[in-house]
Amino acid sequence: MNLSISEIKRQAKLSLKGKWGLGVLLTFVLFLLNFLLPTLVEMMMCGGPAEWIKQEDTSPGGSFVSTLITIALIPFTVGVYWFYLSLVRLKNPEISYAFSIYKDGKTSFKMIGVSILQGLFVFLWSLLLFIPGIIKSIAYSQTYYLLRDHPEYSVLEAITESRRRMNGYKWKYFLLGLSFIGWGILCLFTLGIGFLWLVPYVSTAMAAFYNEIIDIQDKDIEY
Repeated sequence: MNLSISEIKRQAKLSLKGKWGLGVLLTFVLFLLNFLLPTLVEMMMCGGPAEWIKQEDTSPGGSFVSTLITIALIPFTVGVYWFYLSLVRLKNPEISYAFSIYKDGKTSFKMIGVSILQGLFVFLWSLLLFIPGIIKSIAYSQTYYLLRDHPEYSVLEAITESRRRMNGYKWKYFLLGLSFIGWGILCLFTLGIGFLWLVPYVSTAMAAFYNEIIDIQDKDIEY
């Protein structure tokens, strides 16, 4: 069955209809927590913005705390993936849905573990050549979605299942991501403000991609 990029993007737009405000707000919160918060913490530990700007290298203490914050926010980032998957499935999620993952400590630590392991695998493949690293990152791209649908999967099982599910779909996924480059360039001319709308669009399209390949593969199994 043909998986059309134009159809995936059409589904993304339909899913976002009446929900663009939520997507923009979630993107803004994501930016504040993942990018602005670690920077502010580093500034505070350096004695303020003036001292932080003067520093040629980040202080070890500031880097350590910033890294801890980044790791602690991994479950929220995964929750954002799940938010858009829920949106594609027409379940009308609220912003709080992206934070709900923290209600279960075991799940939160599992997401941190899968993120670190995934990053390690991609890094090791990248040591061989740049292209294998990209291919593997695409192969592992469905891991977080799979863990939403199959919380019983272990970290390695989810990564392996993502790799299996992406057989025959990696090029399509690459082209889907590539199709947003023009919008990304345009967003640069808006001083980055346009990304508040582009990120929800891309995120919803990626969730729709997962939803489609799962549907196609499950139907093939039934037949």
